[in-house]
Amino acid sequence: MANTVTVKELVDSSGYVVLSGEEFLGNKITTSEISRPGVELTGFFNFYPSARIQLLGKTELTFIERMTAEERLIVMRRLCSKETPCFVIGRRLPAPSELTKAAQEAGIPILSAQSRTTRVSSNITNFLEGKLAERVSMHGVFVDVFGMGVMITGDSGVGKSETALELIQKGHRLVADDRVDLYQHDENTLIGEAPGILRHLIEIRGIGIIDVMTLFGAGAVKQANEVNLIVNLELWSKDKKFERLGSTEEIVNILDVGIPKITIPVKTGRNLAIIIEVAAMNFRAKTMGYNAAETFERNLEALIKENTQKGE
Repeated sequence: MANTVTVKELVDSSGYVVLSGEEFLGNKITTSEISRPGVELTGFFNFYPSARIQLLGKTELTFIERMTAEERLIVMRRLCSKETPCFVIGRRLPAPSELTKAAQEAGIPILSAQSRTTRVSSNITNFLEGKLAERVSMHGVFVDVFGMGVMITGDSGVGKSETALELIQKGHRLVADDRVDLYQHDENTLIGEAPGILRHLIEIRGIGIIDVMTLFGAGAVKQANEVNLIVNLELWSKDKKFERLGSTEEIVNILDVGIPKITIPVKTGRNLAIIIEVAAMNFRAKTMGYNAAETFERNLEALIKENTQKGE
């Protein structure tokens, strides 16, 4: 089933003022695309995107003022399609009385925004893209470490939540425990957040469920974050080879976004929280152009070349 957002959710998130049609705030918004009626105001409705939010600014309202009252009512009634979720007017400009009448007849609310029309369009699009985006869920713990979104994965009982708890004690922030809801923000960005029922909660075996915000304060939690790195915890085995130089990088594709993944062996005595901190800092260094593994390999090649020349 496709995701939908109600006009009321848009109003609650944005602080827009409802000019009319408050009883119609349950109307569903099904697309993040916004329409600014242009040619439609001249009477051309062949390709009118009626299912979109209709955004009116100073340009549109100035053109509307040039019409006669009769012409305005005809055009406004054609704009008010049964699929149209709502109208939004920028710059706190007043709604034409003909639009108010036509919208009331069609059961469409009219909202008023403070910002410039282009900014209103951008804000609404960003909100709707997050709400309407395709979502997947992954088992794991999601933590903000030094501003980097680190998703900790691994088999049940491997120590994900306990590691996250130690990271929280060290000043990092919990985004989600046990289940992480993911959606694509743009072509290169994946956002993770906690399901509403699990927000701010973490489960520690032997203790049970604890509320991180209550115990550690509001600074210990975060509602959502970009996913930058996946750290997979895996029980150590002498028969399995683990990466030692960091010269090879595994990429996991989630909703068509490639996320780097590293695997850390879990063994008695290893401080996983510190290792994850270092992994996050090392990943940031790589994004800034420094790669310790490549530096080591260059130095090794130079040393081999120097010894070979001496041997000759």
